[in-house]
Amino acid sequence: MPANPVDPASGLPAAAPSDPAPSSRGTPPAERLLNLVIALVNTSASMTKQQVRAGVAGYGDAPSTEAFERMFERDKDTLRALGIPIVTVDAGGHSDEVGYRIDNDAYALGAVDLTPAELGVVALAAQLWSDKTLRTDMSRAMTKLRAAGAGEVAADAVAGLAPRVRAAGDAYVPLLEAVSERRDVSFRYRAASTGQELTRHVEPWRIAARGSGWYLVGFDRARGAARVFRLSRISGRVRVGSQPGAFDVPEEVDVDAMLGERVGVLQRAVLAVVAERAQALRARALPAGEGSGGEARADGRDVVEVEFRSLSAFADEVAGYGAAVVVLEPAGLRADVLRRLTAAATLGTEHPEHDTGNDAEHHTGHHTRDDAGNDTAEEGTDG
Repeated sequence: MPANPVDPASGLPAAAPSDPAPSSRGTPPAERLLNLVIALVNTSASMTKQQVRAGVAGYGDAPSTEAFERMFERDKDTLRALGIPIVTVDAGGHSDEVGYRIDNDAYALGAVDLTPAELGVVALAAQLWSDKTLRTDMSRAMTKLRAAGAGEVAADAVAGLAPRVRAAGDAYVPLLEAVSERRDVSFRYRAASTGQELTRHVEPWRIAARGSGWYLVGFDRARGAARVFRLSRISGRVRVGSQPGAFDVPEEVDVDAMLGERVGVLQRAVLAVVAERAQALRARALPAGEGSGGEARADGRDVVEVEFRSLSAFADEVAGYGAAVVVLEPAGLRADVLRRLTAAATLGTEHPEHDTGNDAEHHTGHHTRDDAGNDTAEEGTDG
């Protein structure tokens, strides 16, 4: 078998043509960046470029000094863009060489010191995220906070006040990124009033949760006007434009005004509540002078009056209390709650023909359209 040819410049055998390039078996960039952070955090004074190349795993992969210089400068810029404060240290004396380190005082986070009430609010906010990915992240965050000293006091502070917001769905993350970077988006959208599915091209301004649903507020380019889109009516993948800063967001975007019609007209419910039960409903009850509530019934229940907007969402909440809460008015809310309780009571029975669970699918609300062509269906009725 013939020997490998000799490199005339070095006198050493040249690498065989089949040898893989150094970069193909080198350290992954993410691992190299992490190694650099660990080294610069733990150095006693600073590290020179030569020390980095010799002592930090990944930089020895550079085939030449010039390649190392480019790699190191690029990694420094990347880390600084991520908010990691890499500082340059003058060696002093007669040395022209400079060193690098991470400013630990600027990089370290302060101690987390929350009161029980503040921890309770954080725990309450964490319960909002029913989306699978976000729920996992929030669960990990709460575990770390509890390990830092947050006990059961935090949970007690918000018992019975858990928010009810349905999962945002697959559209949430790309839309949130598009809002942050001001990129235009396009998606297939099913209109509430007609059921027709069309492609919409939108400049996304805001994402907001109202009445247990998620909404996108933005400018519909085809219609030339601001529009509101419910995320649960978006089908398929959201396509995000490649150009950041593609549009300007108006200085004043009144999200509450734009979402007002989507969460229904403000209504009042009269409820008969078992004593010392349904504290979350009692906390929102109108004062005795502003409604018909306040008095006690012969059966010992307290009569309270609570305002709501979304019939569907409020029926879900009231039904969750079971027999502890009875709806006296309005009749539509009472019927919706009874429908949910009946469906729950018949789950697992041997007579599926008596199951009324499908009735909820036919409760579609009243769909109208205003002069601007907006869908004004009641929130929570799109299935």
